[in-house]
Amino acid sequence: MNSKMIISTWLMCGALIFCGCGDDEPAPAPETTLSVTPSELTFDGFAGTKEISVTSSQEWAVIADQNWVTVTPSNSTEKNTQVTVSVLKSGEFNPREAVLTFMSGSARQTITVKQDGGDGVPDPSLITCPIEGYKLVWHDEFDQQSASLDASCWQHEIKNKGWVNNELQNYVNEKTPEGKRVTEVKNGVLKIRCIKENGEVYSGRVYAKKNTGWQYGYMEASIKLPKGKGTWPAFWMMPVNFTSWPADGEIDIMEEVGCNPNYVSSSLHATGHVHSNNTQVTHEMKCEGAEDDFHVYGIEWKPDVITTYVDGKVQLVYNNPGTGRVDWPYEDPFYIILNLAWGGMWGGMNGVDDNALPATMEVEYVRVFQK
Repeated sequence: MNSKMIISTWLMCGALIFCGCGDDEPAPAPETTLSVTPSELTFDGFAGTKEISVTSSQEWAVIADQNWVTVTPSNSTEKNTQVTVSVLKSGEFNPREAVLTFMSGSARQTITVKQDGGDGVPDPSLITCPIEGYKLVWHDEFDQQSASLDASCWQHEIKNKGWVNNELQNYVNEKTPEGKRVTEVKNGVLKIRCIKENGEVYSGRVYAKKNTGWQYGYMEASIKLPKGKGTWPAFWMMPVNFTSWPADGEIDIMEEVGCNPNYVSSSLHATGHVHSNNTQVTHEMKCEGAEDDFHVYGIEWKPDVITTYVDGKVQLVYNNPGTGRVDWPYEDPFYIILNLAWGGMWGGMNGVDDNALPATMEVEYVRVFQK
């Protein structure tokens, strides 16, 4: 081979090698696309949820700069995702804001979450009693982050079925044996659930300030009642220094049985008036939509008279007859009880419907006012 052919061949190979190297260069990475709509959410002062849409060409994640806002899911590999934004009830009188930052690769997008003040949970000094002359002394608005009740204020009853009134539920501390919650604080609401699990029914019964209670005052709770034959929700009171029933008294502010939906009652029990001989002091009234929305149940308890209310309307009035503890044991401190029973002598008077389970009683707040 002559020298010209060698040089020509070498140049051709070099050109091929050069071209080959050019073909192996990596293509530029595609640009990340990220879109979040809408760019702003507005809530009233109460707990609530709204949805937003996230579109991204890569995996994305989000962080919130305030702990009263949560996002579900908080990350995803899906290109199109419906995301739920949840807020707690406002504990501020003034409006508040949070910023959600969505991230995907180098792309960033923020949306603003705004919540009104005043309509949610105001400063305690702004919570007023519907009856003049009282001031707030204790309340729980269930606006904490924890799913558990405040242990410094509340305690659970733990008792097996049949403990009282032939009721069918087992009262447990927060959770069933399989870990399902019978009491849970979520989005500013206490949920008391009645759950059937492996042939047994479990529920919650909780006491507020059991060791001290309160003597006289105005107490109220905002409650949404459960549905279903067999449910028996109650908001009531028992004496702190209990020795015997009915001698020490019982105050039932609100009870309902699911076989008679939306009819709520108040009752008083003492030695001189007790349901076991049909002499109890009681009154029942219809509360339209009691199982569909929250309604306020209250009691004004004074040394000479007890009055209960449903949404501000008088339910029951009982005057102290002046005959002593046989008819008026309501002179000692009593503590507040919230519970959801299943079946029993009253709740199960027309049988129970297991298809109603799980059933849930919801409580927005409990408040105590005194002179």
